[in-house]
Amino acid sequence: MPKKRSGGGLTTTQQAAKFLGVAALSGAVLAGIALPAAGALGLAAKGTVEGFDEIPSNLKTPPLSQRTTILDNQGGMIATVYSRDRTVVPLKDISPYMQDAIVAIEDSRFYKHGAVDLKGILRAMNRNVQEGGAAQGASTLTQQYVKNVFVEEAGDDPDKVAEATQQTLGRKVRELKYAIQVEEELGKKKILENYLNITFFGQQAYGIEAASQRYFSKHAKDLTLEEAAMLAGLVQSPTRYDPVNDSEEATKRRNTVLQRMAAVGNISQDEADKAIAAPLKLKVRQPKNGCITAVEGSGFFCDYVRKTILTNPAFGKTDEERTKLWNLGGLTIKTTLSPRAQEAANEASTLKVNKTDKIAASVVQVQPGTGKILSMGQSRPYGLDQKKHETVLNLAVSNKMGGSTYGFQVGSTFKPITAAAALEKGVSPAQTFSTDWKMAVPKNKYTNCSGAQGGGDWSVQNELEEEKGTWDMTSALGKSINTYFALLEQKAGLCETVTMAKKVGYERGDSKQLVEEPAITLGSEVSTPLSMAATYATFANRGTYCTPIAIESIKDANGKKVRVPKSTCTSAMSEKTADTINAMLKGVVEDGTGTLAGLSDRDNAGKTGTTEERRDAWFVGYTPNLSTAVWVGSDGAKKVPMYNITIGGQYYDKVCGGCLPGPIWRTAMTGALEASETPSFNAVALPRGEEKKEKDKGPDKGRGNDGDDDGKPDPFAGITFPPGIGGHNDGRPRGNNGP
Repeated sequence: MPKKRSGGGLTTTQQAAKFLGVAALSGAVLAGIALPAAGALGLAAKGTVEGFDEIPSNLKTPPLSQRTTILDNQGGMIATVYSRDRTVVPLKDISPYMQDAIVAIEDSRFYKHGAVDLKGILRAMNRNVQEGGAAQGASTLTQQYVKNVFVEEAGDDPDKVAEATQQTLGRKVRELKYAIQVEEELGKKKILENYLNITFFGQQAYGIEAASQRYFSKHAKDLTLEEAAMLAGLVQSPTRYDPVNDSEEATKRRNTVLQRMAAVGNISQDEADKAIAAPLKLKVRQPKNGCITAVEGSGFFCDYVRKTILTNPAFGKTDEERTKLWNLGGLTIKTTLSPRAQEAANEASTLKVNKTDKIAASVVQVQPGTGKILSMGQSRPYGLDQKKHETVLNLAVSNKMGGSTYGFQVGSTFKPITAAAALEKGVSPAQTFSTDWKMAVPKNKYTNCSGAQGGGDWSVQNELEEEKGTWDMTSALGKSINTYFALLEQKAGLCETVTMAKKVGYERGDSKQLVEEPAITLGSEVSTPLSMAATYATFANRGTYCTPIAIESIKDANGKKVRVPKSTCTSAMSEKTADTINAMLKGVVEDGTGTLAGLSDRDNAGKTGTTEERRDAWFVGYTPNLSTAVWVGSDGAKKVPMYNITIGGQYYDKVCGGCLPGPIWRTAMTGALEASETPSFNAVALPRGEEKKEKDKGPDKGRGNDGDDDGKPDPFAGITFPPGIGGHNDGRPRGNNGP
């Protein structure tokens, strides 16, 4: 701190030094104006004036960070997101009062001087020296604009911001030089337009349109005199003059602007007096930013869109490039989200599972043939407030896209994949196997894709001792017979089964390679609801898998199209194989484990699944034009066994795929498909084998083993392994094989 005299001013020596410093700066300014653009300024500070031959393009049209708008597939608003709340508008859409007010208070001689106001510099220099401090600045509006461009370019990097605002002679000269060139190339009107769009007005509002919306809930073109004066007054110190937090200071500052407008002739004194007497009349609009504001519970889908842009190489080769694109914003993103399907998924996911429950539900829907993700619903709301049971963990997707660490074991919903591998190898649906209710299968009967075989026995069992006899492929799928699929996988081949899983889009939630072991046929490998919905969409699409997509199109701030990744569709199996799977899975919803899920007004098919101790329960099903996956289970670090548990206000002695996920699936499908076409599956002959059952299932025969009409699980509700089955010894969940 400089030493002060007793009277409060600087000493004579200090005043002289201050004067010389300002004089040197004004001399530098004069030199900059006198020399041609290609010349140096002749300053002693080496490097401060090099490279000024041409004005950088970002000073002409700076890439301003703006709002990004995310739309559904009908053009409806999902959410707006931004790193800086800004909407760029042309000068014609800014109130003349606002234009006059900002010039009057920030640079009243703006239209009379060039980039540098020498008269203003001398006046400021004289006053500052007299008062012993920086009582008055001399930056023109053009200089302020140039400085703001550098600050904007620095983003949120504190080092770059400090560099852009440092009080050094070199930076000041650099700013002055660019200001001169900006004046020459842009002209006063364009500079004023750019300035009003780049300037920070406090309360997260960047640019005059955002500020007008923030404080007065109106467009910038509609600002009145007193409103414009208040906003113009904010620029000098958005915090000090913040009208939301200090209306008295804001009013004083507004009145100063109004008086200045009268002094320079923008308005009459009578107009100024009338405006000064008026109250502020704020109409504050809270900023709505981010996926937390998304409609119809679509926050998780919104975040998936964000993750897509931040991770997909189509939007930039590096993380830095993609992050810059997202933060710069100004994008209009039209997504694949169907408002009708999203409303149905949101309703379904919250209808039978409360946000306060120990477990959660996830619903995701994919369109067969296009890969378009139509909805993502979740029982817990999107957000950061844990007291309100909010979460940003997207249970439908992989860890890379904001989901759980690994995903979830899928239980018997994997079995159709084994069936497809067998059919592709030439195994008939009439293939029968006779088994006891439990058995030991030598692991050396299975060969992985590296040609290796396992050792020892694999113990496999069905849920009930009564489940012993002879089944064909159709009945084994309908009743989810584990022992049958252990033997079918032998016949199809372990490698062929794993290969089929990859072809239909079955992926782990941690993006690691699938573990090639026999228990995969019973759902030992983890996956995600989105992956399962896309997998089953392959069956609906007659064997052609299409990669899931969430974005249909993007336009940048200038209306230019941005390239977006398209769905890639590849054949995973023959049409005949897919048609056969569809015919067999129709039986699951008609008289198998999924009867509580079945739709009565259209062709539909699906499969139930539960895992060890019923920690996860699934129903994945589809019609020819929609595939939906429903998962219910624990979303915390500790997996909760779903026995003797109350969910959504209803008690379950044990949760099953058909009795909880099934009805959720039915609600989601019914709502999404309301008034839509009702296409049929392609008809196919379904050979049947002769079945023999050693013991009848009594009065519940033919109804399946996953639930009853009152929502309570029946005695045939699930199938589990003894601990350790599947060969897992790495801490992952083990032995998942229920229907």
